[in-house]
Amino acid sequence: MLRDFEKHSLNGWKNPDVCIVGAGAAGISLARGLKDSGLEVLLLESGGSDYEKKTQAMAQGKNIGYDYYNLEDARLRFFGGTTAIWGGRCAELDDIDFEERSWVPHSGWPIKKADLNDYYTQARSMLELPEVPNNGHPEAKPNPVDPKYVDVAYWQFDDQFDRFTLRKCSDLADDTNIRIVLHANVTELKMNKAKSAIETIEISTAGGKRETITPKKVILATGGLENPRILLASNIGNEHDQVGRYFMEHPHARGGLIVPADHDKFSDLFKVYSHHDGIRYGMLFRPADGLQKDKKILNTSFSLRPSRHEGRNQVFYSRIYNRLRHKMAPTRFGRKLWSIVKRASRFAQSHVLPQQMSGKGKFGADGIYSVIRAEQAPNPDSRVLLSQDKDALGVPKIKLDWKFSDLDKESAKVLLEAFDCGLKDRGYGKSVLAEWFDDKSLEWQHDPLISNHDKGGFHHMGTTRMGKDPKKSVVNADCQVHGVKNLYVVGSSVFTTSGWANPTLTILALSLRLADHLKAQKKA
Repeated sequence: MLRDFEKHSLNGWKNPDVCIVGAGAAGISLARGLKDSGLEVLLLESGGSDYEKKTQAMAQGKNIGYDYYNLEDARLRFFGGTTAIWGGRCAELDDIDFEERSWVPHSGWPIKKADLNDYYTQARSMLELPEVPNNGHPEAKPNPVDPKYVDVAYWQFDDQFDRFTLRKCSDLADDTNIRIVLHANVTELKMNKAKSAIETIEISTAGGKRETITPKKVILATGGLENPRILLASNIGNEHDQVGRYFMEHPHARGGLIVPADHDKFSDLFKVYSHHDGIRYGMLFRPADGLQKDKKILNTSFSLRPSRHEGRNQVFYSRIYNRLRHKMAPTRFGRKLWSIVKRASRFAQSHVLPQQMSGKGKFGADGIYSVIRAEQAPNPDSRVLLSQDKDALGVPKIKLDWKFSDLDKESAKVLLEAFDCGLKDRGYGKSVLAEWFDDKSLEWQHDPLISNHDKGGFHHMGTTRMGKDPKKSVVNADCQVHGVKNLYVVGSSVFTTSGWANPTLTILALSLRLADHLKAQKKA
């Protein structure tokens, strides 16, 4: 069932068994996981079914750390969330990502990869993707370089751009136990007198219409920037000053120039994009587990892309993409234009990119480059804070203090050096490291020519991290906020470490796992 809070009363909907705050990929997946549970579920979305400037303005904030995207544009506030314009890259975290690594401070999840395996399978099914173990490829060729240096892995691509929009979620809107409320902005969570549970949720429209919800359980599913914002603004879950800390991204950078010994052979061995049974796959490289342990580096990654040399102008189609992606309002019309450009990009990947890789045609590229898509080490000083400024509803805006550590840069450098050794060992050519790696004055360096998203993947992780110790984390292994018996957080904000994998598939898996936990509690 669906109501618009701007137009209708919430009478009869104020006392749900479960209140999910946020209708993005996490909240929608959690609601789907609870469909047949018998629980009355209230799904609150701050925006409507499409982009609205007044609602989006409440995402404003200030960057006070390393250079990042405009925070107002860094996540979307309408039904479906940022997945309305996501690139569709899907991959699982690796086993090593969950392990406590002695050389990675603050690493180690309270769960193992095996605890998510069944949920990864379910998540892939939701996205209509086949199961491929260990981020592999159904027709993968052997690793072209010695696996002691690097491992090959693959993204699967979900090419359905609007999968999480309202019109694709009629199963939820038609369900009598799922109640969707649009234009419901959460302004505050309020505790009971014992400070042991959430008693009420205050919500408001952008125009100031207010209401109080009294749920039995509350789940925050608003993303890696908004989840900590709500907790900090409500002064909940932060007894040990952990909320908002450990902000991680997947920062992008120019890795180095690849110089093939034989372009045709290189293009055949290092096939960047491929298709199997209608599914697109993208090749990437990560450090072998043994290399990570031996060199004490992160599970970072890179992919290959024909690109212009540093300092040149962007090619025209990249300028068009970036104008649509970053400048045009993401309304339904804007997203339609963006999807057309994305489809054109896919065509180019299938037809133009092989020519560029083989050296038979430049088409705006000067050479083949490695594109770093890095893991960041958990850093408590990289964090989301509240500012003195407030949005239209009186909620404090955020300040993002994004920081890097030496391990982030060193890990990417070691990986590229290993790849260079692997290429030379087999006579495939060499990889020339980008100069910024040896510049000690630079902690990182973005490059708008190397990726359409030059700063990072818009992946906001770690700010309500999962852990056993309340003094070092915000939620436990079940995503429950330490010390608050009916409050949970789900999404990439609970990631303890980030790995190289894009977070969406893991977000879905964690949401489905939490749904099972809530259903088990109902039966208990």
